[in-house]
Amino acid sequence: MKTEMKRIAEIARNHGKVQTLIHHINVENLREQHKQAKAKKATGIDGVTKEKYEENLDENLKNLVDRMKRQAYKPQEVRRVYIPKDGSKEKRGLGIPAYEDKLVQRIMAKILTAIYEEKFLDVSYGFRPMKSCHDAIKRLGRIIEKKKVSYIVDMDIKGFFDNVNHEWMIKFLEHDIQDKNFIRLIKRFLKAGILEEGKHIETDQGTPQGGVVSPVLANVYLHYVLDLWFEKKVKKQNKGESFIVRYADDFVCCFQYKEEAKQFYYRLKERLSKFGLEIAENKSKIIEFGRFAEENCKRRGDGKPETFDFLGFTHYCSKSKQGWFRVKRKTSRKKQKTKIAKMKMWIRQRMHKPLKETIKSLNRKLVGHYNYYGITDNSKSIHAFYYHTVRQLYKILKRRTQKHRMSWERYKKLLTYMPITKPSIQVNVYQ
Repeated sequence: MKTEMKRIAEIARNHGKVQTLIHHINVENLREQHKQAKAKKATGIDGVTKEKYEENLDENLKNLVDRMKRQAYKPQEVRRVYIPKDGSKEKRGLGIPAYEDKLVQRIMAKILTAIYEEKFLDVSYGFRPMKSCHDAIKRLGRIIEKKKVSYIVDMDIKGFFDNVNHEWMIKFLEHDIQDKNFIRLIKRFLKAGILEEGKHIETDQGTPQGGVVSPVLANVYLHYVLDLWFEKKVKKQNKGESFIVRYADDFVCCFQYKEEAKQFYYRLKERLSKFGLEIAENKSKIIEFGRFAEENCKRRGDGKPETFDFLGFTHYCSKSKQGWFRVKRKTSRKKQKTKIAKMKMWIRQRMHKPLKETIKSLNRKLVGHYNYYGITDNSKSIHAFYYHTVRQLYKILKRRTQKHRMSWERYKKLLTYMPITKPSIQVNVYQ
C-alpha cells in the first residue's frame, strides 16, 4: 500500500487533480488495515470487534468490496459518547464508527494524506506524518525569539468539529480530487448520522471528532479557510512581519504591529463566518508579547507581560542565563490541575490491587506524562506532578493498612525495591 500512496502523492504533486482513487479500497488493502487495527477498542453501533470480524475475514472483506462496487455500501451511524474536557465541566463528544467503517476510513485517510501532504503548508502541524505538538512549539518559539514579533493573537474556534460546513468541505475536496465515486463516499460518511442514547441525529454539518478520517478532513478545511488565506492574503497586506502556527483547530498568530494584529482579529471573524465557523470570544485575545514586551510593560507600570496557553503549555516572557530574551513554557495551570486530579482518582481506584502491578502501570502513565510535558524549562511542573503522585500513593497505602499504618520511612524503603519513575526533561526545544 505504501507504493500506491507514493504514486498518488506523485500524481498530486505533478498533475494537480487526482483521478481514480476508489479502487485502492480493495480486499488486500482492507486486510492490511485489519491487521494493523488495535484489538479491544470501543465498538460502534454494530458491536463488532476485531476478533469477531476476523472469524469470517475473507468473506466479510469480499462482501464489503462487492457492496462498494455496486455503490450499495453505506456507512453506519456513528455511536457518540461524551468524555470530560480537561479542566472544564463541559464534555466533548466523540464519534465511534462501526468496525468495517473504520477499515474503509483508514484507507481513505491514507489516500487523503498522500494527496494533501503535497499541498499543506509548513505552518500546519496537527495529525500529519513526522510532525508533532513539540515541533509546533519549537517553531512558535523560534518565530517569537528571532523574528520581529511584538503581539500575539491567541485564537480558539468555537466547536470546530461540530460546525464544519459540508458544502464547503466537498468544494475543497473537488478542487483536488476528480474521482466522483471517492467524493460520493466521503459525502456518505459526512451524512451517516449519529446515534446518541438510542436516538438518530442527522449530520447536516460537522465531522464526528474521533472518526478516523476526521482529522485529515479538518486539516483540508482549515488549509483553505485559514492557512492559505493567511499566507497569500494577510501577510501580503501587512507592512510588518506576521506568522501563524496551527495544530489542528488550535492556532497562534504573531504580528510586529498592534494595529495589524487588531485588523486580523476582526478580519478573521468575517472569514470564519463565511465558512460556518466562529471565534470563541472568551478564549481569544490579543496580547503584547516578545523581546520588547517586558521593557514596555515596566515603562507603563503594567507589571509583567501577559502569558498565553498553546497545546497544554503556558508561554511566558523570560531571559536566558546570559541575559538574552527567551520564550519559556510551563504546564498550564488548568492542565496541571486536571492531570493531578485524574492521577489521584486512578490511584484511589486501584487501592486494593497488588502494589507491584499498580506501580508498573503508574510508571507507564508517568513516562507518558514526562514524554509530553518534559520539555525545556518545564522541570518544576513535572517534578510537582511527580511529587503529588508519590504523596497520593502514600496516602492510599496508609488507608488500606488498618492495623499497621505505613510510616513515611517505610514507604521510602519500599520505593527502593519498587521505584516510581522520576521526572526528566525529554524534549530540547532548541535542538
